[in-house]
Amino acid sequence: MSTTEQLRAERIAVETLYRAFNDKNPDLVDTVLAPDWDDIPLAPGQQPGPTGIKAIIREFVVAFPDVQITIHDMVQEPGKIGVRAEITGTHQGALFGIAPTGRKVSFRLHEFHKVVDGRLVTTWHMEDWFGVFQQLGQFPPQP
Repeated sequence: MSTTEQLRAERIAVETLYRAFNDKNPDLVDTVLAPDWDDIPLAPGQQPGPTGIKAIIREFVVAFPDVQITIHDMVQEPGKIGVRAEITGTHQGALFGIAPTGRKVSFRLHEFHKVVDGRLVTTWHMEDWFGVFQQLGQFPPQP
């Protein structure tokens, strides 16, 4: 495989991860995540690997049925891709114990992916959850 083909395959793998949210189809991750994919950090209660992110996608789609992830920038070198993206949606289902508010949210997502043989093996990510909770007008209940 040429370097150009490798870069294209890696880019498609990353785009497919986000498409799983947009298309509300968690099974899409089976084609692009390594079986031992490492998602850093895990969400509260998230199991590791592809199974864990599938549950997160399902929960997120319930909380935000109109969820869309828009990629603004991708920076790439062979085996590594950085992404700056934005998540939008309307809060219509419970999220981290917060009852539906009907409010629209928009928040930033920054991720760095390590890709081997066309599959994501590690993802480091940071979402602006503080901004989400401000837009919803409340924070999750504390134990």
